[in-house]
Amino acid sequence: MSARSKATAVMLKAVSSSLLCLHTSEQADVAVPPVTTQHALRRAQAVPSNAMLSPADWRALMPACQEILLPVGTVVFRPGDRCERYFVVTAGTVRVVKTAENGREIVLYRVNGGETCSITTSCLMAQECYPASAIAETQVHALTLDAAAFEQALSNSPAFRRFVFAAFSQRLGNLIARIEEIALQRIDVRLARYLLAAPDTAGIVLATHQQLAVELGSAREVVSRMLKEFEHQGALRLGHKQIEICDRALLQTIVLRHL
Repeated sequence: MSARSKATAVMLKAVSSSLLCLHTSEQADVAVPPVTTQHALRRAQAVPSNAMLSPADWRALMPACQEILLPVGTVVFRPGDRCERYFVVTAGTVRVVKTAENGREIVLYRVNGGETCSITTSCLMAQECYPASAIAETQVHALTLDAAAFEQALSNSPAFRRFVFAAFSQRLGNLIARIEEIALQRIDVRLARYLLAAPDTAGIVLATHQQLAVELGSAREVVSRMLKEFEHQGALRLGHKQIEICDRALLQTIVLRHL
């Protein structure tokens, strides 16, 4: 087995159980507004990635669906919660985080409008609890199916099965790419790439060193040391909870140098 394959296998073993299983826990502050079937149907069909399900497919699912609203900051689930519902996010973003025993955190991925999670399928079928945490980064709208309705839809609707397992495959591929990035790519390259993608129109990245460490799956001390090195090179200027990008070309050179 190659070094790349071994590293990927080790990381997969460490985090494969940490994929998102969206679950409305008893502790979560979840607001459930009164919605009509037509309202939920329009919202679901408006998401391009949901086009795999035809209007007729969605109408067949609607009687078993519940649309929920998660306010910003809602803890969607915590380690140890049971996975009891299948979610399709129709608007907004949920951030999924894995916390190690030493307290170090890493963002596994985000679930955006039109997306669901492969681990949801796995947890529902295996009746397992999940070890990750998730929080609503924005106000989130989602359609949910309880476990019984989910299993019935899988059995009765070929289109729904294709939708579920296509999402499963895509998420798994993304997770493997994420694992390889963390295990095999240099931190300076990952940090430079993140900074190039993150600035607003004024060239400002609004983030603390700890937030960057969580995003990159590294330690805050490592990220701080690398940021100071970038600042010394003239690539950026550090401020209070923000970073000003001064030389994008230099950051691009760092990324390209180690491809």
